Amino acid sequence: MTTFKTLDDLGDITGKVALVRVDLNLPMKDGSATDVTRVEAVKPTILELADKGAKVLLIAHFGRPKGQRNSMMSTSFVQGDVEGVLGKEIMFIPEVMGPVVEQSIGILRNGDIGMLDNVRFWPGEEANDPDFVAGMAAHGDFYVNDAFSASHRAHASTEGLAHALPAYAGRAMEKELKALDAALGNPEAPVAAVVGGAKVSTKLDVLENLVGRVQHLIIGGGMANTFLAARGVNVGKSLCEHDLTDTVNRIMDQADHADCTIHLPYDVVVAKEFADNPESLRTCNVHEVRPDEMILDIGPQAVEALGDVLKTCRTLVWNGPLGAFETVPFDEATVALAKTAAALTQDGSLVSVCGGGDTVAALAHAGVTGDVTYISTAGGAFLEWMEGKELPGVKALG
Repeated sequence: MTTFKTLDDLGDITGKVALVRVDLNLPMKDGSATDVTRVEAVKPTILELADKGAKVLLIAHFGRPKGQRNSMMSTSFVQGDVEGVLGKEIMFIPEVMGPVVEQSIGILRNGDIGMLDNVRFWPGEEANDPDFVAGMAAHGDFYVNDAFSASHRAHASTEGLAHALPAYAGRAMEKELKALDAALGNPEAPVAAVVGGAKVSTKLDVLENLVGRVQHLIIGGGMANTFLAARGVNVGKSLCEHDLTDTVNRIMDQADHADCTIHLPYDVVVAKEFADNPESLRTCNVHEVRPDEMILDIGPQAVEALGDVLKTCRTLVWNGPLGAFETVPFDEATVALAKTAAALTQDGSLVSVCGGGDTVAALAHAGVTGDVTYISTAGGAFLEWMEGKELPGVKALG
């Protein structure tokens, strides 16, 4: 893992200008945010810097304006939501560099917070243009990245500024990197990974990276159907990528050579139609799926066996549900295994790191979000980390 400096490494910052990259790309409805989790995550960093007397300038994107000003994508739309979480007033600054920013810094008092406009209004952001980086850097004394979720992009505000100014990881970034290091960077073995989702094709890089890093790879969701089909199982009308048989066989061969056990269900929950509590619902052995049925969840015996696997492990990485968890009763396997993982975590026998949109929703549905070690809401950045890719914004902190 990249060796990085944190806020603990800052000296006296009274009167210094902190350029702080945060993720304020909040879901909105009727002019206000429907979820302020991302603001809650960066609150400790922002308030710590302000309490230490820095002038804090928040840098963020909002939507995809594609390098052009768009009044409907101004960060001013989230100003009120951010102020509500922080409990402090924020000065909105409708630029990211130049005289307006300089004048605003002159108005800010030590400990005050300013918010720059959407950094993606300028094409230099996504192009990581050196002149654009220099223009922003000219206003700051140091840079803090607290947006892991945006750090898989080599943009000016995530990668460029880290090279132009003394760079530090914010508290949310620090927490995320330490959790990820404990999960795959330097984990305590045995390590298990749960990888679910609809299609193998979207997670090929994840699977190929994990088979060399974990001792147990648990495949769920529609992906499991493709693995089962590759092993000669008739999966009926199930979602399945039959054209990936050779790819799946290659992954299973790689796992064998790496002493990684791939776990597939041997009993499944099937139905003829995908609906809430369908009349055709039944549980059967994987070899008993009928041609007109589809696999929509793994069965109770498989869940119990997977729970026993987790009890032998010290570390768990989880990305994706085991079944079609949004529809009852195809949430049962995901909920049951999530509760097992949570109980083992609370017992102190398991470090559990989970991430990805569907995973966050599934764990919330199971009621265990507070009982696992760490939940990443980073989406694409979390997935690229699971693929073993180097994240430019993280690397630049080293």
